Amino acid sequence: MGLDGHSYSPTLCERLVTLAGELHSFAQAATAMRIAGGVMVSGRHIQRLTQEVGAALAAQRDAQAEQYRRRTLPPRVPAPEVAVVEVDGGRFGTRASNAGAGVHQPQAKEDKVACLVSMRSPVHPTDPQPEPPPTFRDARRVARLVQQLHGKTPAMENPTENSSETLANTAAADETPERTGPQRVLRTCVASLYGSRSFAPLVAAEAQARGFFETGRQAFLGDGQRYNWWIQRAYFPDAVPIADFLHVLAYLYTAAYAVQPDAAAQWSQCEQWMRACWQGRAGEVIADLQRWQHHLGPAPPAAAADDARQVVFTTLGYLSNNRTRMDYPRYRRLGLPVTSSLVESLVGEFNARVKGRDKWWNRPAGGDGLTGAEAILQVRAAVLSEDGRLRRYFAERRGQAYRRHRPAPRPRKTIAA
Repeated sequence: MGLDGHSYSPTLCERLVTLAGELHSFAQAATAMRIAGGVMVSGRHIQRLTQEVGAALAAQRDAQAEQYRRRTLPPRVPAPEVAVVEVDGGRFGTRASNAGAGVHQPQAKEDKVACLVSMRSPVHPTDPQPEPPPTFRDARRVARLVQQLHGKTPAMENPTENSSETLANTAAADETPERTGPQRVLRTCVASLYGSRSFAPLVAAEAQARGFFETGRQAFLGDGQRYNWWIQRAYFPDAVPIADFLHVLAYLYTAAYAVQPDAAAQWSQCEQWMRACWQGRAGEVIADLQRWQHHLGPAPPAAAADDARQVVFTTLGYLSNNRTRMDYPRYRRLGLPVTSSLVESLVGEFNARVKGRDKWWNRPAGGDGLTGAEAILQVRAAVLSEDGRLRRYFAERRGQAYRRHRPAPRPRKTIAA
């Protein structure tokens, strides 16, 4: 059954845009609408509709950030018991806009993603989990984790288990009987191609709207990138900065396999360093790596990335730079998370929609700006946020029908008399 009218109802528009944000492509959304809803609409038209809605959502997001800047943005919900902000990024393909059909000037761009989670958890008088969870004591699972975070692992090139499930399993490990960790209540997210200085106010505005700055327990988790900690210092100064333990473990694993001669010694070394960092003894690991650095000697300027000297140098720098953010026993006593597995998984959910061999998104001619990618990121963020914001957008939007685009009639050929 087709649509013979000249406009789409808000309810139908919501279904079309939601499918465009949930499925892997606009063509899939069109197919799903045809099969499940009996509505004939092209993927190209769903793309135009999604672009329009994404642009409107981006305008709302930017207006909220402007309210935050002017200190006129009120919280829209009560403050949570625990407020957690996790920041990470992914990469996908872009092309030059207004360059005609095809992929011109292909370039990988980073999309920054922030996961804002309200949680509940008790405060503990002592460390509720002084020993690492079983997830981190499983050599094969840690190998898969390192492969997912770093793209490869020195010990296992072809893991048999799907590595995309590793972070979900790691997050689930927090709910084992060994630990009464923080429980997730509600997640919203912010995503953009903007640079860090433009992205940070968007995250802070979302946190303000959710009452994050009103709660006594705030945490900010990142993977060690400098811009993450700049965002924390500039916009979340009262949040406890926490270096993601997953990335710490990945660096320790790589270093252990670089300095030890065989598999048994390598995993034993990794476990020793991992347990020390988990228990807040990062200084001991740093001292041990310094001894290895002295034993191996400095890395030459042209050293390969997997050269043991370069691996030790890189790991030592990472731990030294993040040492003040690695007091994990204290964070667990406060009922705060110590891994950024939630945003790591969230980045994967964004990648599932925007990343692909045949997906190339238009980018602006220069600097920040709205593109096809920026628009779809807003729709995807609205779909993945658990506060029903996409439905709220259509419910609150002023009545304006989305017009169906009809091709202009072709002029008739005339024959001269």
